[in-house]
Amino acid sequence: MPVSFQDVGANLRRITISGRLDMEGADSVSAQILELVEAPKKGVVIYLTAVRFLASVGIRVLVASAKAAQQRGGKLVLVVASGSSAAMSLEATGVDSLIPVFTDGDEAEEAALQ
Repeated sequence: MPVSFQDVGANLRRITISGRLDMEGADSVSAQILELVEAPKKGVVIYLTAVRFLASVGIRVLVASAKAAQQRGGKLVLVVASGSSAAMSLEATGVDSLIPVFTDGDEAEEAALQ
């Protein structure tokens, strides 16, 4: 499962995850995602637009990442494709009420920096 990141200026980090965030996928990237989130950036945006499947174990990684960002004074937000399985998983589990979820990357990045 590929994970990439890009730092945008001094305060924002974009993380892009693609593939399946199921048991196997989440296990292979959870430590890497947490490490990327713990960087001293004010805002972190995780793009899930290329995630084909999001299981509960993947959601657990996202919640842990949001908590890690919050504990260091940062903010984590998610970007999903409208109507995607990832969006439906986040809505069905109520995670979208814990972590801000956007369908537009620009809006997400602006919110992450607030």
